[in-house]
Amino acid sequence: MTGVAIVGAAECDLGRTGRSILELQTQAVTRALADAGLHLRDVDGLATNGISRFSATQLADYLGLQPAWCDSTFAGGAVFPMYVARAAQAITAGQCSTVVISYANDQRSARSRKLTGIVEEGTPEAAFEAPYRPLYPISYYAMVAQRYLHTYGLDRAGLAIVAVAARERAQRNPVAWTYGKGPLTVDEVLAAPMISTPLGALDCCLVTDGGGAIVLTSLARARDLRRPPVEVLGYGEAITHTGMATAPDLLRTGAIDSGRRAFARAGMRPADIDVVQLYDSFTISVPLGLEALGFAAPGEGLAATVPHNTGGGGLAYCHPGQLGVLLLVEAVRQLRGECGDRQVPGARTALVHGTGGIFSSHATVILEADR
Repeated sequence: MTGVAIVGAAECDLGRTGRSILELQTQAVTRALADAGLHLRDVDGLATNGISRFSATQLADYLGLQPAWCDSTFAGGAVFPMYVARAAQAITAGQCSTVVISYANDQRSARSRKLTGIVEEGTPEAAFEAPYRPLYPISYYAMVAQRYLHTYGLDRAGLAIVAVAARERAQRNPVAWTYGKGPLTVDEVLAAPMISTPLGALDCCLVTDGGGAIVLTSLARARDLRRPPVEVLGYGEAITHTGMATAPDLLRTGAIDSGRRAFARAGMRPADIDVVQLYDSFTISVPLGLEALGFAAPGEGLAATVPHNTGGGGLAYCHPGQLGVLLLVEAVRQLRGECGDRQVPGARTALVHGTGGIFSSHATVILEADR
């Protein structure tokens, strides 16, 4: 236990908003503070990225803040659970008392999705990958998916079930991008345009505007605020590789290590977790992640029974470039019992896992409703 809790959580506008990144960030921050019953003047810690090289500085200035602590670390989709760990440490150390972690992006309105990464000369990626002009990051995830299907004797229909299930869950989330669009079938997923074998268009996350924010403070203070606190019990992270040329094993991801570290810090096991929010940038991310985190045996992640990605995830709810903060928002709402038709009955514990790059960075956070 860390003695630190999440006391506010909110989304900004989602979908195709026509708003700028800073406008969306402001929505997310002020809504999360309002959820907690706090104000901008209460904030003395800020963590964010995706605005510029000086993201926290720029957002603080835009909001009129002069925080005592900030973090603009970039580690792709893994960074928001990392921010939770660093914020908990900063609050515990007395560097600050109230931290906002936020993110937003306007990529659908700006039509800004990129399919190529930066390759530095002299690296293994330059020598062994760039000549084949892979699409970044999907071609790399496709290699993992191909290896997974081959190793466990599965076919594309197995992965298609992940997309079908995500769409079904999104039909219980009124703000999801695919809400009201009806169910998805395995045949539709298989018939969608192929992007990078074996991943088709419907195996890929959405491209949307959106984002969100959470607010953290000490557990002792949290108990006097508006919402039931959600305590940060444990966290862990792992960095493994940059390109596929240096990945030791395509099917052994860093989630194994980040999850093990988070469970050890929390004093818990996978069986103690009621709901999982897992970064699902592509359909392969879900079974592989559930297996690495201990919720299924290798090759059996498609049959895992733990409730996960209850809002629809990046495949069916929202994906504004980085999903991590929205996974935290959904976890908090589940533990506060606020999710209506998609609520997991009796949920008291949650695991949130973020993945960045091409299974390169991993971070895991374990949360619990205040006892």
